[in-house]
Amino acid sequence: MRCGAVALDPRLAKVTRNGAPVKLTSHEFRVLSYLMHQRGRVVSQGELTEHIYAQGADRDSNTVEVFIARLRRKLGASFIETVRGLGYRIGAEP
Repeated sequence: MRCGAVALDPRLAKVTRNGAPVKLTSHEFRVLSYLMHQRGRVVSQGELTEHIYAQGADRDSNTVEVFIARLRRKLGASFIETVRGLGYRIGAEP
């Protein structure tokens, strides 16, 4: 699956940006994969939390924000858009 310069291979759990490999933690990969599958749609922080953690797991309130910040550092600041008060979105453009 591809969005701009970022390509994600879910079978191999690999991500590249402009053809260069990008190292992600398992949680970062899950967040990115989910956002790319929901491309163009705003995904709330709560929805992301439910997706990346098993039920009953201990969750800090800002962990999703931390994962988003790490992904932005690795993939480019504008790759993930914050929709104020609603959540996060990866652009709808090809």
